[in-house]
Amino acid sequence: MALSMHRESNSSGNRQQMDSSKYVRYTPEQVEALERVYTECPKPSSMRRQQLIRECPILSNIEPKQIKVWFQNRRCREKQRKESSRLQTVNRKLTAMNKLLMEENDRLQKQVSHLVYNNGYMRQKLHTVSTTATTDGSCESVVVSDQHQQQNPTPQHPQRDANNPAGLLAIAEETLAEFLSKATGTAVDWVQMIGMKPGPDSIGIVAVSRNCSGVAARACGLVSLEPTKVAEILKDRPSWFRDCRCLDVLGAIPTENGGMMELIYMQTYAPTTLAVARDFWTLRYTTSLPDGSLVICERSLTSSTGGPTGPPATCFARAEMLPSGYLIRPCDGGGSIIHIVDHIDLDAWSVPEVLRPLYESSKILAQKMTMAALRHIRQIALETSGEIQYSGGRQPAVLRTFSQRLSRGFNDAINGFMDDGWSIVAGDGVEDVTIAINSSPNKFLGSQYNSLAMLPSFGGVLCAKASMLLQNVPPALLVRFLREHRAEWADYGVDAYSAACLKTSPYAVPCARPSGFASNPVILPLAHTVEHEEFLEVVRLEGHAFSPEDIALSRDMYLLQLCSGVDENAAGACAQLVFAPIDESFADDAPLLPSGFRVIPLDPKSDGPTATRTLDLASTLEVGHGGVRPAGESDSGGYNQRSVLTIAFQFTFENHFRDNVVAMARQYVRNVVGSVQRVAMAISPSPCGSHLGPKPLPGSPEALTLAQWICRSYRIHTGGELLRVDSQRGDAVLKQLWHHSDAIMCCSVKSKASAVFTFANQAGLDMLETTLVSLQDIMLDKILDEAGQKILLSEFPKIMQQGFAYLPAGICVSSMGRPVSYEQAIAWKVLDDNDSYHCLSFMFLNWSFV
Repeated sequence: MALSMHRESNSSGNRQQMDSSKYVRYTPEQVEALERVYTECPKPSSMRRQQLIRECPILSNIEPKQIKVWFQNRRCREKQRKESSRLQTVNRKLTAMNKLLMEENDRLQKQVSHLVYNNGYMRQKLHTVSTTATTDGSCESVVVSDQHQQQNPTPQHPQRDANNPAGLLAIAEETLAEFLSKATGTAVDWVQMIGMKPGPDSIGIVAVSRNCSGVAARACGLVSLEPTKVAEILKDRPSWFRDCRCLDVLGAIPTENGGMMELIYMQTYAPTTLAVARDFWTLRYTTSLPDGSLVICERSLTSSTGGPTGPPATCFARAEMLPSGYLIRPCDGGGSIIHIVDHIDLDAWSVPEVLRPLYESSKILAQKMTMAALRHIRQIALETSGEIQYSGGRQPAVLRTFSQRLSRGFNDAINGFMDDGWSIVAGDGVEDVTIAINSSPNKFLGSQYNSLAMLPSFGGVLCAKASMLLQNVPPALLVRFLREHRAEWADYGVDAYSAACLKTSPYAVPCARPSGFASNPVILPLAHTVEHEEFLEVVRLEGHAFSPEDIALSRDMYLLQLCSGVDENAAGACAQLVFAPIDESFADDAPLLPSGFRVIPLDPKSDGPTATRTLDLASTLEVGHGGVRPAGESDSGGYNQRSVLTIAFQFTFENHFRDNVVAMARQYVRNVVGSVQRVAMAISPSPCGSHLGPKPLPGSPEALTLAQWICRSYRIHTGGELLRVDSQRGDAVLKQLWHHSDAIMCCSVKSKASAVFTFANQAGLDMLETTLVSLQDIMLDKILDEAGQKILLSEFPKIMQQGFAYLPAGICVSSMGRPVSYEQAIAWKVLDDNDSYHCLSFMFLNWSFV
């Protein structure tokens, strides 16, 4: 009995001990001590927990296992809190986006009702005209007068007193009302842009105008920034609008309702070298609405609106901003809903006819201005929240500054404003390349150019630029090719000269050559925007001396490069590749002298002839409506996809080298133009789609002879037949070789595995993901993996002595970086008609992308 009671007592004590170890009440001091450790190390080791007990006497009555449980629970609570916060954020986004979509649906219903009413009104008018046509001969004038009133609904305002703030306030209030009618009403017939799907993670809802004066674009989206911060960003237009050269506030007048009126003078860059830049004289009105929303609206001050006259500018054409602006509404739980409207008349009739689509396209306006503003705000919001992390220790603001400096420097080079110190140099009789020189000390006495500008012999900066019209070449595809195949158009010596100009003693001026890179450049990613529409990177050019006297050029060189618009699905997007030489230090204030390419799409035309080759834009400007193209430049489908390419290269020069640098730059840009034209012709899809038929095979006599040599050498060395041809004619052999299912390619191998490809059949080009034009900048050792290179090196003596060798299965890499597997490879010497060694040929059997 006593034993039984003793056991019950022990059992009760054990239960109490277990309960006490399971449920522990921590004092505030103990919780504070544990939280301090958790902040430093959320998952401490067993030794760290024991050390904690020793260092903190207030935790001595708690067992190590229980402290382990506390940290586990604390991590679990932290994870649950983060997940709950994330779900709440997503829910707020979905709620706000749902509200936005419901408002958009209401607006569309109003637009439908408006269109139905107009349709009924026009039906009634037509019926009235038809019934009175036999009795009243003036009906035509009635209809025309009515249509004129429909197309020009903007009222004419009397001249306001320029010195009377009440007159400016009346303009501001009218601007506010017209802007709101465009942002949330039916004042403009909006059509949603293709591919812009609304959602919590999308940029928002984007639409462009249809049948209105000027060009207009509208966007509404959700961002996780407060309205005041959003307004501050949007008003700083030069920070996000890359075409904005400057924005000056020439006057500010506060209003009684707490708002602000500002007189704004803004200059914008011209996108090409062939048209004058635009400037704007506007009134900007910032105010609050009764519901707590912020509004920033703006319009041009003209003779019809009244107000003071803007400053004159000789190098600009005055454009008009119709009522535009930003409606910023606070969201429940934080964040903002933004409505953006841009409505501009760029005076398209003052530019050459071929360029008018650039000034009449609402899609281009949406990409360059409306969506750029929304993307910039989203980018800053994600950077502020810490969702974007960049490598290399650079702050996002610093990287963004580099992108802005590259873009601004390139725009300055293209425009060459006289007030910046640019002047045109007389040409050499052929006006295909424009040379401009800037010797103004103000441009180079800043911190970034101080080391150069202080040299007694320093002359200034030279810019060589040209524009051309491209036919049937997608801008994104061309810029992506130029980025990935630099050796196809660039010259190593010219890049070495540009890199040397960063130093105090430049190298001698090189002769411009069509090409000259000994290896492919290495691209190092640096930063990109949220939607990858723009990315910043460093390009390393591996230095190789061509001869002993060129040993000074053999060091590696670096370029800071900005690439944008390479998404082929972005309607109206401008594709651009801009780069500038930098040194190894890559300091935050590194001097930048940008050069590069800009390709802007023109709206497709279905009513004119289509050229099948790349044309110089100067010749196109001479062709008007009645111009006749040579036969063969038009397609049967009548479809014409055109774009304008602008090229600009900048170089520094010393006074005694000026004429040499001018001649070199002019010839170099001509070489680049020729290379780009060849690339454009090679990558241009056929009007009916390149996928409908096989690509044309090369038909030169050299190709025919090489095909015969390849097949004959294969038969001599292996004893087998490479092709099954009935005729030994060169064209028949080349045709079967070109369409052979296995990848066949030739290399100019002299020793080891470092060799350049010189020929490949269609399967070989597909495997390497390249074209015949760019094949020669691909090296054999760049596509083989390490194992493949070792095998080829070990088999190379056998190939040269015996004539051929079988290589085992392996992996290689295409020019785009994709891995390719093959079951077997055969390598053999190609002999010419004199049985002398000509090149090395490879055949990769049963290859496929991994």
